[in-house]
Formats: sequence, C-alpha cells, structure tokens
Amino acid sequence: MTTPDASTAAADPNEWRTYDEFAAGIDTFRLPNSDLDGRALRLTLDDGSGLELTFGAETVRWSATGAFVTDGELEDPYDAVRVRDDVVFVNLPIESREREALTVVFSETTHRALVARSVIGEEDVEGEPRVGQTFWSAVTDAGEASGEVPGPSRDLIGMRNLYRYSPHHLYEHVYISSQRYAWQCVQGVQRGHGDMDMSTVWKFADGLYLFCFREFRIAVASVWLHDLGYQLRTTGVFLGITGEGEAEHSRAGGHIYPIGTVRYPDVQPV
Repeated sequence: MTTPDASTAAADPNEWRTYDEFAAGIDTFRLPNSDLDGRALRLTLDDGSGLELTFGAETVRWSATGAFVTDGELEDPYDAVRVRDDVVFVNLPIESREREALTVVFSETTHRALVARSVIGEEDVEGEPRVGQTFWSAVTDAGEASGEVPGPSRDLIGMRNLYRYSPHHLYEHVYISSQRYAWQCVQGVQRGHGDMDMSTVWKFADGLYLFCFREFRIAVASVWLHDLGYQLRTTGVFLGITGEGEAEHSRAGGHIYPIGTVRYPDVQPV
C-alpha cells in the first residue's frame, strides 16, 4: 500500500465538505485513458432503446432512441479506460444536456454491455438523493452476445474494503444490503466523516462489478467499476454540485484492499 503523506487530522464534524473539495485529486491512482479514436459502437438496451457512439480523439458523436432519446446527433467529451484486456469503461460528462452523465461498460469478447445514466435533479426533495441514476443491460453490434447478462447482484453484501485513490484519499466501504452501503473517510479532507447512502451493484463479469452510490447530505453520485479479481483496481466518475452551486464531473480511480467479509447465518439483508 502506498505510504500516506497527507495530514491525518480529523475534519471538523460540523463542517461537511463539499463535493469539489473531497474530489480534488481522487483520480491520482486511476488507470490510464484508452484511445477509441475512429471506433463506432451501437448498443441495444434491454428496454429496446438504442445508443450509437462514434468516437474521435477527445469527443464522441452520439444519439439515442427510447429511454433517453436525443434530438438528432449530439457531440460531447468522453474518457475511456481499458479496465481489462477486453473490457472498456467509457464516460460521457455531457455538456450538450445540462447536469447529466452517461456511462457505458462493454466487452469486446462477450459483446455484453451496461449503461448507467446519472442526472442531477432540479431541486432537493426531502429523503431522496439529489442525483438520480438509471441502469440498463445491453448488447453491442460487434458480434453475437454470449455469457451472463449483466444485472443486479448481491455478491458484495457483507464485504468490507479499503479504497486508496491517492496519497491523500483513503476510504472504507461496507456493503450493507442490496440498497445501501456505509462509508467513512480514513484519510483526507473528510477524515472522520461518514454516512450510509443509497447504492446499486450490478455484476458485469466474473469479479467485475458496477458499484454506484447516491449521497443524501451532498448532491453527488458516482459510477464505479470494481475489479475484484486479480487486479483489485477500481475506475470511476462523479457527478455532483460544487460549493458554488455548479454541476461538475470528476474522474476517479485507485486500488482496492479487501479487509474482511461477514456472512449472515439465516435471515439475509434486503
């Protein structure tokens, strides 16, 4: 594990950090970006919606039908990370549609995919996270789909992991149920802060899990792809509102350190 060199002073419990404060530098240990320039991808979602992507060096031209239909073709920035030899994590921090992000994970061997859409709500609603998320499984047009269809998973329930995103970011996650996870900041500007928030876990492939959370106290949500196989790496993105009230997209990523697992003897969590 990387030797920490940041201050480990506890944060003021009465001063909750804003999204942009804790996210600064959280991509230090992220896997490198991958070049998709010249590639095109067509996806069919499980509800019949369609998504077409044509990648350039830094931007992607895209259009959609169905659930998040576009008015013609849009152009937005993107970033892509090859998380495994045959699996690519792509995020569109959308500028053409306000306060929205689209994340696609696809396999070049099984031709399976999943799509996550994150949208910041117009206003706060008591008892609900400000940023909402929707999920779909999908197939690509690159070949006949094979293997397990991506979908909701209970595999992480009971796991307790540490996540090292930078020399100054260390967080602990405990996966409580199919709907919630608990977190605490062990090192960083949020040190000592923690909460239990809404979460979603989908299995994409053996050892590869989409993990998403939606916070209550801060207007922020994230999309992560955890590789709990041999690599023990995670690649993610955030969408949230800064201290100045502006929407902001951030990249993230780092190392995973499993530190324990519990199993329930009879009645299981939801």
